[in-house]
Amino acid sequence: MLTGPGRGVLIGALLLYALAFVLGYPELVVLASGGVIALIAALVWTLPQARLSVRRELTPVKVSRGEAAVAVLHVENHGRWTLAGLRARDRVGAADHVVELPRLRGGAARAVSYALPTDTRGEIGVGPLAVVREDPLGLTRNVAEYGEAASLLVRPRTVPLGVLPSGRAHHLEGPSGDRAPSGTATFHTLREYVVGDDLRHVHWRSSARTGTLMVRRLVDASLPTTTVALDTRAVSYVSSDFELAVEAAASVAAGAARAGFPVRVVTGEQVVADLKGGGADVEAVLDKLAVVRPCADPAADPVRAVRPGGALVVVTGEPGGLDRVAAARRRHDRTVCLRIAPSGGPVSAPGVTVVDVPDLESLAAAWPAASR
Repeated sequence: MLTGPGRGVLIGALLLYALAFVLGYPELVVLASGGVIALIAALVWTLPQARLSVRRELTPVKVSRGEAAVAVLHVENHGRWTLAGLRARDRVGAADHVVELPRLRGGAARAVSYALPTDTRGEIGVGPLAVVREDPLGLTRNVAEYGEAASLLVRPRTVPLGVLPSGRAHHLEGPSGDRAPSGTATFHTLREYVVGDDLRHVHWRSSARTGTLMVRRLVDASLPTTTVALDTRAVSYVSSDFELAVEAAASVAAGAARAGFPVRVVTGEQVVADLKGGGADVEAVLDKLAVVRPCADPAADPVRAVRPGGALVVVTGEPGGLDRVAAARRRHDRTVCLRIAPSGGPVSAPGVTVVDVPDLESLAAAWPAASR
């Protein structure tokens, strides 16, 4: 394929041939022939299909915002001849990233790496990957695509936070969710005996009535559930404060999940995550928060979407709105409001712990006091 300079040389040669014919200057024919010879040599350089294998590897495939991530290109020349003038062109997000490849002798393999942008949270598409081969004069090029597209997930930054205590008592015979883990003294329901059950949990009266050995199913009704209500309304934030809000919400949710407690993340539009807690759920909540975007609906108040019970953490950049949070506190054991990049002075609301968060490090420093 001719490049821009190659097309220019071709057009110039044709014009010189035309002028030589009209004006009768043989010198112009020599100049035009030189251009044609250069084009033929360039085509001979680039037309043969290179016998290459190219593989891209992302390391790692998930990073926190601002952390390093690289793409490694593994290139191998399966042909007999040395290949030169190669460069890789990889699509990264909305831009092309060009990497010059070294000369490759026949049978040789090389690895080339380049940094990926991680300053913006979200899922970044990488690919398709193309290898471009150009002649030394840049007149022609041969482009071949290799491999498949991949994606890099840039997740929100977090700081380590503890889980909020939830101290409301539960009646031993009260209802409990099926999601609660078994193993404590709170009765939930009866089920048939299976081999390995503790015989101390057998309910003999029900067993005699049904003729089937029945055991009590016990659940832990006291596990503190943390609900994180993330305000995603664009009108609540200025500048890059929304990213700080997502990072604060991710820190609270990841801290609860890491401690092995249930966590629920909601916005005014959707339930982002509803998890039991544990190491795998830490990864899951960070993955889900990586793709959260601002909402254009000013009426999408996340406080309206929360369920009663446990601890409630509201993350918002709205200057006001504490009245709504204070009204919701009656349905929760603990209520904390994280004010992102506050512009006004200290505020308070009855029964609500208000924490000003100008940056993520300040949240880590203020959280122990808010958790007491």
